[in-house]
Amino acid sequence: MKNQNALIANNEPLLRDLQLFCEVARRSSFIAAATETGLSPAHVSKRIATLETMLGVKLFNRTTRRVNITSDGEAAFAWAQKILEDVGAMLDALSGGQSEPQGTLRVCTSLRLGREHVAPILSLLRRQYPALEVWVELLDRRVDLIADNFDIDVRVGEVQEKHLIAHRIASSSRVLAAAPDYLARRGQPRVPADLAQHDCLLFRSRDDRFGVWRLVGPNGAETVKVTGPMASNHSDIVRQWAHDGHGIIMASRWDVAASLNSGALVQVLPGYYQPADIWAVTAVRSSSSAKVRSCVAFLREQLAQGPYALGGMTQD
Repeated sequence: MKNQNALIANNEPLLRDLQLFCEVARRSSFIAAATETGLSPAHVSKRIATLETMLGVKLFNRTTRRVNITSDGEAAFAWAQKILEDVGAMLDALSGGQSEPQGTLRVCTSLRLGREHVAPILSLLRRQYPALEVWVELLDRRVDLIADNFDIDVRVGEVQEKHLIAHRIASSSRVLAAAPDYLARRGQPRVPADLAQHDCLLFRSRDDRFGVWRLVGPNGAETVKVTGPMASNHSDIVRQWAHDGHGIIMASRWDVAASLNSGALVQVLPGYYQPADIWAVTAVRSSSSAKVRSCVAFLREQLAQGPYALGGMTQD
């Protein structure tokens, strides 16, 4: 173990440069990589130049507006990712006897779920494991877990990528809801097909086709094409429009539980729902990592019964 630690320590500058190179390659920008890593653009440029000199190849073509990776750079990027993954896997394997997860944990999730639940839960996790460094990115869009270099993607709905591992961390569903004044003006839909005649507020989620709602009800699964005068890729915006009386929203039950309880929104078609469990999605290479295993288990526990647990998860 002592020899391995010495080996890593001796090569730490190279490993840092490889990490920096990968960050520039992913973002095609020295400035963006500098912002991400907390370094100056000049320092990033200097380290990449040093790496190019050591490797004897040009990694990027630089212009005043953009940084483009070269063919040699693409080959180096593939090798650098593998080297960094292998070093991380070795450290995990050799520290298997240690009880405390450590290292950088990169998590992405959607805006409201992240802000209201995942981020505060990770704060509790960090208190329990102070050797962890946590980075959270909130995005209402699908990410490429591997290319974007995340350890965990906490997402709502079905996981379709065969090359990823999905860990269910909470059971939930999406329901339909609208403001009382909208329903007073337009009436209550009686069956899913009636939704085609209503103003439906559309959110381009990470796992549904735009304008198509799939619901499960007494007669099994039904699909309806919906339209509406307002749409957004931010769930908070769409939910606020529903509060303002602009139309019907489909949202996770936990997301609108408080609004339904207060009467600000009324459930529409209460006999229908869309399955929308919450998953912690990981790549195969990181699923056995101590920090990832600990985080997934902690999220599952806290979302069920902790201070930031999801509300209204049971379906009618």
